[in-house]
Amino acid sequence: MQQFSHDTIVVLDFGAQYSQLIARRVREMHVYSQIVPYTTSAEDLRKMQIKGIIFSGGPSSVSGSGSPRPDEAIYSLGIPILGICYGLQVMSVQNGGCVQRPDKREYGIAELETVDSTSALLQGISAGSKLWMSHGDSVSSVAEGFRQTGRTKNCEFTVLENDEKQFYGVQFHPEVVHTSEGTHLLSNFVLKICKAAPDWDMGSFVSTAIEDIRKKVGDKQVLCGLSGGVDSAVAAVLIHQAIGDQLVCVFVNNGMLRKGEAERVQKVFRDSYKIRLQYADAQDAFLSALAGITEPEAKRKIIGKVFVDTFYEAARSAGEISFLAQGTLYPDVIESKSPSGGPSATIKSHHNVGGLPEDLKWDLLEPLRELFKDEVRELGRELGLPEDMVNRHPFPGPGLGVRCVGEVTKKRLDTLRDIDAIFIEEIRSAGLYDEIWQALACLLPVKSVGVQGDERTYEEVCSLRAVTSEDAMTADWYRFPPEVLERAANRICNEVSGVNRVLYDITSKPPGTIEWE
Repeated sequence: MQQFSHDTIVVLDFGAQYSQLIARRVREMHVYSQIVPYTTSAEDLRKMQIKGIIFSGGPSSVSGSGSPRPDEAIYSLGIPILGICYGLQVMSVQNGGCVQRPDKREYGIAELETVDSTSALLQGISAGSKLWMSHGDSVSSVAEGFRQTGRTKNCEFTVLENDEKQFYGVQFHPEVVHTSEGTHLLSNFVLKICKAAPDWDMGSFVSTAIEDIRKKVGDKQVLCGLSGGVDSAVAAVLIHQAIGDQLVCVFVNNGMLRKGEAERVQKVFRDSYKIRLQYADAQDAFLSALAGITEPEAKRKIIGKVFVDTFYEAARSAGEISFLAQGTLYPDVIESKSPSGGPSATIKSHHNVGGLPEDLKWDLLEPLRELFKDEVRELGRELGLPEDMVNRHPFPGPGLGVRCVGEVTKKRLDTLRDIDAIFIEEIRSAGLYDEIWQALACLLPVKSVGVQGDERTYEEVCSLRAVTSEDAMTADWYRFPPEVLERAANRICNEVSGVNRVLYDITSKPPGTIEWE
């Protein structure tokens, strides 16, 4: 088990949908937090030398057969524990309390009533503070040594505390924004009860990461696939700071990049950062393989295969390679593990280089695997990457190939590139880019009649789309000021040959996806 150089709070995961959010909230206090499966043994936790443990919520009923339970020896470690929702219930049951399904369950907003003003957990929390409740079961009798310090109208034991053992539990979710003072409560636990030092920042991460990379790589060479996106860019610059010319980057131009993207990536990484960069211009190979293909999944597979072949050829000319660097992020690591502590699954192929020949025998180097997306952006700024690259919207691995709905041809891609450039330019000009999670344009395999000048036209249709989101799992369409869409539509119809109609997509996710294909 890993030992940490910073004070650390561990989140014991019982399969909660909010486990990542708990870890994020702790990190926002500049305290490092890591999620581990609930099956992690007390002995392993002891070796990690952590400052505190948070039991997450979970979908199970604590009274159900086979419901997840942590190692009971955890309660003898002398480490402060905070149980959230299911975490409170399992802590109560394992310490002699009872949990039942009451007549009245709580879902949604409730108001907190503080029962005991000496509560360490509720210090500074306002009377009537809004809480987000989401539970069927609740504690019906309190375990020995615990006392009630908070309740709501429908939940008698909303907050329980055992000061002697430093065990605390809440029946609500302090990590979600709907709980008005949840961050304050979590900081009471992390900073005051656990006394964790708020020394986690990107500056300290950089120095530790560089040391780790040098130790792992030694004098070997590392290969990194650059896409121009945030994750691979930050990973490449960080690794380059650690090992210099031992890093070789490969940038594949698949012909489906945004306008000026190929030139931009080469300028930043080769000219500004002096990184060894191999540029593989494979536009013709991709377009040839995609000729006549319209089915979305078939297009993705073809693009993936040609990419791997191109990347492999470039890698062969780079000399002896020992490591493959990937921009794997913490959410990718977490999502690949089951709550029961099962083995890690294969890294998602649309995020990283997948399908490389097994005989390459490269070891993976994943320097960002401890970080969330917003932390990667912060790290990029720390490393001096341009702001427009650090704050860039997500862009799919297959590029404009999945936004060119129907057949992918050079002519249609060039048209789409121009549409996309105008749309993004208008969003930036309006000062709205940073309010939007992702903005994109699609060229549709549909034609419409129009009037341009004195002539009737029969041209293609494009659709513009912009969404807001926190994690891309769900997304809502962005409400533009009408004049922004008006300017974009006018410019597209006037400046882009072959398009005479512009639509705006107002479908949320679900039922739609963010991308069209």
